Amino acid sequence: MAVVGTGLIGTSIGLAVSRHGVTVHLLDKDEVAARTAAALGAGVVGASDEQVDLAVLAVPPSAVGEVLAEMQARGLARSYTDVASVKAQLARDIRTSVDVPSSYVGGHPLASSEHCGPLAARADLFEDRAWVLTPSETTSQDAVNRVFEMIALCGAIPVIMESGAHDNAVALTSHAPHLVASLMAARLRHSPREAIRLAGQGLHDMTRIAVRDTGLWSDILQANGPAVAGVLRGLRDDLTTLLATLDDLSSTPQDMRSQSLDPLVDLLDRGAAGLAAIQGRQAADRQTRVEVQVAEGPGQLVRLLDTLKTFHVEAEDVVPRHSPEEGTLSLTFAVQPTRAGQIVLELGRAGWNAESLDPVSGARQRKIVSVLAPRAA
Repeated sequence: MAVVGTGLIGTSIGLAVSRHGVTVHLLDKDEVAARTAAALGAGVVGASDEQVDLAVLAVPPSAVGEVLAEMQARGLARSYTDVASVKAQLARDIRTSVDVPSSYVGGHPLASSEHCGPLAARADLFEDRAWVLTPSETTSQDAVNRVFEMIALCGAIPVIMESGAHDNAVALTSHAPHLVASLMAARLRHSPREAIRLAGQGLHDMTRIAVRDTGLWSDILQANGPAVAGVLRGLRDDLTTLLATLDDLSSTPQDMRSQSLDPLVDLLDRGAAGLAAIQGRQAADRQTRVEVQVAEGPGQLVRLLDTLKTFHVEAEDVVPRHSPEEGTLSLTFAVQPTRAGQIVLELGRAGWNAESLDPVSGARQRKIVSVLAPRAA
């Protein structure tokens, strides 16, 4: 393989496939970035002397077409894919500007981080994450198969979509949320120090995905502007209603406010329903339940919850269960089947009694019982 662009995504791909014995050649205009990625174990710096099977173009959306044409002219690879988060305009440009469009299949791994650059890369960044492919009518099956193989090596889940449908989806689920986070973060720029000292986890969660790489995001928003604008117009309409309601409440007598609250309550109800829908879809994708027994003693529940966070399982994802017969408390949570076994194994090594449950029958599939007490935080 070859990876062109050794930032967060490109380096993470190199790390993921290198684990499986694939030789990865790293190319980047920034030699420091390429050498950093190589030092992390993502591959070797420089192009191969022979044509590789697949090249991943991990460059900004506006650069994909130009880089693809350049790499095809060099004969770098038999097949090509990219990781850009905008696909429709890119697909149109490639059909008209690239000599061999059949060797290219559009790709977008739905995985990222609030940090950027090769030092933020992780080999497990893509595990159990969707990886969208947008093949066109000219894309060869060989190209698709090679990208499927790479996705499998990264532990991701391939999803086939039409490029326009993809762009509309990420406008709602990614691009607009990043902008809203940036708008909220901008409110804090000149806020009093006393206010910042009161910032809690909610504010950190809200602003965590605020845009840091303004160059990349300017590129993304320029390419997907109409779809993002459509989402933001709907948000503007809700904000207009909310502002009018809050203004009315400030001038309405206390005993007459019940009816004035209706638009506000409706908005909050719709928000709660949207959140429930997201959590319901995520739960449907996570089919295997893991049960962990809470050890006796003060602080053990808190320690277990802290441990679960290392597996990206939050407190709201777990369900407590008490067994009157055994007098024990346990926590149950759902994860994708490919993760369940490893989580149970690592919990056991850390001293917790854990087991996975068959998603259909509920039968206990694996149990790890450690003789060690859970380590104190």
